[in-house]
Amino acid sequence: MEVKENLNESGADVFEYEEADSDRSRWYTDTIIQSELADYAPVKGCMVIRPYGYALWENIKSALDEMIKETGHDNAYFPLFIPESFLNKEKEHVEGFAPECAVVTHGGGKKLEEPLIVRPTSETIINHMFSKWVQSWRDLPILINQWANVVRWEMRTRLFLRTAEFLWQEGHTAHATAQEAEDEARLMLECYRKLAEDWMALPVLTGEKTARERFAGADRTYCIEAMMRDGKALQAGTSHFLGQNFAKAFDIQFQNKDGELDYAWQTSWGVSTRLVGAIVLGHGDEKGLILPPKIAPHQIVIVPIYKTDEEREKVVEYSLKLKEELKEKFRVQFDDRDNHTPGFKFNYWEQKGVPIRLNVGPKDVANNVVEIARRDTGEKIRNVSRNGLINELSGLMDQVQKSIFQSALKFRQDNTVKVETYDQFKETLKGRNVFIEAYWDGNDEEEGRVKADTKATVRVLPFNQEEEEGKCMMSGRPTRQKAIFARAY
Repeated sequence: MEVKENLNESGADVFEYEEADSDRSRWYTDTIIQSELADYAPVKGCMVIRPYGYALWENIKSALDEMIKETGHDNAYFPLFIPESFLNKEKEHVEGFAPECAVVTHGGGKKLEEPLIVRPTSETIINHMFSKWVQSWRDLPILINQWANVVRWEMRTRLFLRTAEFLWQEGHTAHATAQEAEDEARLMLECYRKLAEDWMALPVLTGEKTARERFAGADRTYCIEAMMRDGKALQAGTSHFLGQNFAKAFDIQFQNKDGELDYAWQTSWGVSTRLVGAIVLGHGDEKGLILPPKIAPHQIVIVPIYKTDEEREKVVEYSLKLKEELKEKFRVQFDDRDNHTPGFKFNYWEQKGVPIRLNVGPKDVANNVVEIARRDTGEKIRNVSRNGLINELSGLMDQVQKSIFQSALKFRQDNTVKVETYDQFKETLKGRNVFIEAYWDGNDEEEGRVKADTKATVRVLPFNQEEEEGKCMMSGRPTRQKAIFARAY
């Protein structure tokens, strides 16, 4: 990866990574296209999610949707179009989103009386409805989730990571007390952590964003941050404590238990199809995708190996019976294409990241066995008896899931550096991407200087920090707070 070194206006070193020309950037795009996750749409900045990519998203969505419902939330749907006046009601919110908004000015061949915003997020229209639904403390809490698409007119886009239109879920809740809303924001962040670690095998750091990185209109923003295989950070999910900001803007008032009028306390939280990009960048290798079994569209692929028509008949018959036995427990694909060699198929399914491949040849049929190949390690296990194969594969799926997680965790641990001074900080980031842990008591101006000097930002102020006092790496002021810095997608 090529690095340019130059000076900013203050004379400080600046290190700019030429991502457009980097091998990693090309690898990412090529892997998505060649593994058939997505393709470019004719509209600039948009993508077509292909069936394989959508199946991956559906598996992620299904796992999270179950958690959302288990925590007491109901799914609903709100309009794509939002009156422009709604966004103007919350000053910080409109300032945060105005540059990214797509605006509809004409409809039905006529100019609209009021322009409509194509939703960049649904806080405003949902809060308009909350104001109609909430009169008493008995109407609270309202726990709503929406699966939808949103539009943000991004200038620089990248498949899954940042596109003009993307899919996501957005939760919106209203509560009678600040503590209830705070607990809600933390609860949903924990759901995101479980999704990332238990399903996507992606270790994440949880904590709070700085004021500079906070969601527009929120009092506090919490996040999960993951390290990608190039050492960069990816914000994989956020949960916001909105305080009473939107409630006051949209007049969400209720009579509390004491008979007094009060404003609701609120949260919002969301993850998006960016998680598919996180899977690619967080686990992939030079061969392509590596998919955790829990979310893989195909957990097992059966590849028949034969030379003659007679061998083909026996191997295909054996493989089809094998598929029927396994499909009750696993998501199984049988590759019976005659126009490709076994070697081509091996590469094809490795690129698509299928966790386990079963190779079946004439000798395997004769001995009632299979050969197992793991995508994550490349390990091959020969002569595995068909009797008890389901139990064997069940145990192996768990091993693969844990192995992928541990590999990603070790990579993050090996690429996290502790520094004490700003000079050490800048030196550490020369020519490489890592997570940097440092004591931090910086203000907005100092945080901006870090970004201008190094392109790194405060990714997260981690939860559950040790109560040890240190000195801020930049100012030298005493503090007990540590921050994780990194360059990010």
